[in-house]
Amino acid sequence: MTSIEIDIAVTEEEKAVRDTCHKFAEEVLRPAGIALDRLHDPADVIAPGSLLWDVHDKYNELGIAGFGADPDMDPVAKARLMAIVNEELAWGDVGLAITLGLCGFHTPWIEQSGNQELLDRYCSPGKPTIGCWALTEPDHGSDTVALSEPCFSDASLKANCTARKDGDEYVISGQKAAWVSNGTIADVAVLFCTLDQSQGLSGGGVFLVPLDSPGVSRPKPLDKLGQRALNQGEIYFDDVRIPAGYMVLGAEFYSMALEQMLAHANSAMGVLFVGVAQSALDLAVDYAKERVQGGVPIIEHQSVKARLFKMFTKVQAARALSRRVWVFNAESTPMVQYSIASKVFCTNTAFEVASDALQIFGGNGLSREYPIEKIMRDARASMIEDGCNEVLSLLGASKL
Repeated sequence: MTSIEIDIAVTEEEKAVRDTCHKFAEEVLRPAGIALDRLHDPADVIAPGSLLWDVHDKYNELGIAGFGADPDMDPVAKARLMAIVNEELAWGDVGLAITLGLCGFHTPWIEQSGNQELLDRYCSPGKPTIGCWALTEPDHGSDTVALSEPCFSDASLKANCTARKDGDEYVISGQKAAWVSNGTIADVAVLFCTLDQSQGLSGGGVFLVPLDSPGVSRPKPLDKLGQRALNQGEIYFDDVRIPAGYMVLGAEFYSMALEQMLAHANSAMGVLFVGVAQSALDLAVDYAKERVQGGVPIIEHQSVKARLFKMFTKVQAARALSRRVWVFNAESTPMVQYSIASKVFCTNTAFEVASDALQIFGGNGLSREYPIEKIMRDARASMIEDGCNEVLSLLGASKL
């Protein structure tokens, strides 16, 4: 990728980070992602000895995650670096980029709680742990983030996962849906669940739940169309008891916290799927230069040239939007409508560019011998995950 060269005031550090991440994406993530995608059983993806764990080890050795956790780095400089990191990792394999990025999801929440026991257990340097964000439920998908819609506060719509106070503990009961990323491999969950059912989904709370607690069970991972290297799966809570100090916030701040969390998550999706779009464009350009039809490489045909340039334009527009929103969220209070715009535009772009790239590959694009069909499947999932684009657009529109 050479996108960074047109950025204003690009630093030598940013170039070095880009080159390091791109090499890691090319040499580690892409081949591992392809190999894991081809495993028939998603349980094999997370089995002992799987390539997944080799990827985790190499990622931890690389030290990339430390950039995002550095408290002394200027927020804008950090945001610029992490945009580059996430875009490059997703260029290699977006499923692996998501699982690696989520590994530290629990850290700021535990730090916010101030609970020393949890800090020692899950946030110790040199002892990597895996986190997850447990939000959606079997009967509640994108409506869990539909803050602007009447259903969000409808008390008649019962949650699948609830928490209740019992003395010095909370008791958690119910189920989170199969779409919890890192769900069956995480050590700890940041659990968003209903605390006050009289307020509907808006009456939630945020809890830190060690996933080795008695009463937690996790069946087999989800078998899905795309992003197959990204582990996802259900989590069941059978009257799981946690100390009251494991609750981070209650219903009075839940909607505000959820909106901020969605803003950060959606801006991350925008950056990640620019990387996916770039990977599809790169593959299409390389193939068009090699594939001969009508006696010349197909890149010499005007229709192919026109298609490639349209793809290129979309990628550049998506990158400009996603990076601006990402940096804005770092230097200001995030505004969810901008993050949603980034997520919706960039994920749509990734799918459109991947589909156009496959068309350039022609019949070969349908073959698993070439990686473009996998990239298109990975991109298709993005328009549903982290809130489907249609529901997110309703929330975004409510802020206009």
